[in-house]
Amino acid sequence: GRDALNEKPTKDMALTAVAQASTKQLGRGAVIHTTLGDMTVRLFPDECPKTVENFCTHASNSYYNGIVIHRVIKNFMIQTGDPLGDGTGGTSIWGREFEDEFHRSLRHDRPFILSMANAGPNTNGSQFFITTVPTPWLDNKHTVFGRVVKGMDVVQALENVKTDKEDKPVEEISIVNIKVLMQTPSTKEQ
Repeated sequence: GRDALNEKPTKDMALTAVAQASTKQLGRGAVIHTTLGDMTVRLFPDECPKTVENFCTHASNSYYNGIVIHRVIKNFMIQTGDPLGDGTGGTSIWGREFEDEFHRSLRHDRPFILSMANAGPNTNGSQFFITTVPTPWLDNKHTVFGRVVKGMDVVQALENVKTDKEDKPVEEISIVNIKVLMQTPSTKEQ
């Protein structure tokens, strides 16, 4: 009988497959749809390919759908991406923590920075946060992999929700879904 095991690929076919796998198309942006509104983010796949691949794959696989925004600290950041909803869960697409990807041009130097939450060096999973002010003390501690380019008003609305003593929003706010964009989104507010 015929099966895949006795269909040995030619050397050219094998090299083509390897080349295609290594140049997989990474998203250059995303629209984060939340129950409070939409935020469009520009992603930085050239500077942090593993982080962007992890985020985009989770987004495309509906991993983030329905996940709550579990932590909001005014004049600091909003955090989400944890399926447990309490800041203790979440995993990468590889099923293990993955390394930080710091880049000298990507800093926490302004509000609206998209960055990975972690529990120390090289412990990235699925959680991420968006800054609401410059947070330079996070440079080289958290991977900056994107920036909000539209929906800054949504970030500000999220920042101002009422929270409990654990910084969790009193009224549940969640991610509806995240749509990955293959082209770099415009930076113009509409």
